[in-house]
Amino acid sequence: MTAPDGVVAQLQELGMSMYEAKAYLALVAAGEPLNGYEVAKRSGVPRSTVYETLGKLTASGATYEVRTDDDTVTYLPLPPASLLDRLRRRFESTLGSLRAALPAIVPPSRVHLIHNLTGRDALLERAGDVVAGARHDLFLSTWPQENVDLEQLVREADARGVAVTTLTYGEDEEIPGHTYSHRLSPPAVVLENLGCRLFVAVADRRECVIGGFVGDDAWGIFSDNPAVVMVAVEYVRHDIAMQLMAEHFPADEVAAFWTDDVDLARLRSDHGFAATALRAGGSDGESRPGGRRRRRGRSA
Repeated sequence: MTAPDGVVAQLQELGMSMYEAKAYLALVAAGEPLNGYEVAKRSGVPRSTVYETLGKLTASGATYEVRTDDDTVTYLPLPPASLLDRLRRRFESTLGSLRAALPAIVPPSRVHLIHNLTGRDALLERAGDVVAGARHDLFLSTWPQENVDLEQLVREADARGVAVTTLTYGEDEEIPGHTYSHRLSPPAVVLENLGCRLFVAVADRRECVIGGFVGDDAWGIFSDNPAVVMVAVEYVRHDIAMQLMAEHFPADEVAAFWTDDVDLARLRSDHGFAATALRAGGSDGESRPGGRRRRRGRSA
């Protein structure tokens, strides 16, 4: 039986060589002890290297040697569930040791980063790193399309005691922590003004991702520069404060002020500038620098 390429690749990510992964999977699929010749035949591992491969698997505990009465050597695999449990324990132990050791050898930072992120996957992956790294507080300004991708990581942050504060452009989203809906300007109006879904994630006042999404495309930056991080935090806090202030005045007066005030009209006149600026920053390879409040208790 030929081993599925995807499973082989995943076992390689966990430390096996390609030949080791193929040999192990051939033994699992056989359901009975096999000698080296049979393993080579079923797995595609060359006969010249199959015994060396089986020796490495046996040394790591992924397979066992079985000797028959006539001293023939055959092999049995460690059951997959047991193998995965063993790998999990091994990786958790290694990660725990590195988590304690690596910070001790890192010198104080002398250079703060600002680097470009191009594409939806790259931006959300880096945002996920920021959310997963939060230990004290997390500020977010997000849209439903991006909340879907980050929801689990945000819930995990909340569960470990991180103070999560989110301004969302969605309606009635189940986001943990303190969540505020952007109602002063409807999301459609904000999207028209900016030309993109502006996104901010800030962890521990230490690092941030700022970007914009247009359809399935995205541009943005990651930074641990204190000035950039401070501006990102204050943007989210200020936007939330605007929503809270609007709650305390009659809706018709707020709407009239928001649409008729000359200074506000001037400040909102550059429709699409944010998307244009983000797109320009992500394409040249250089780094550049009213609503109803909904509060929820922290999830268990």
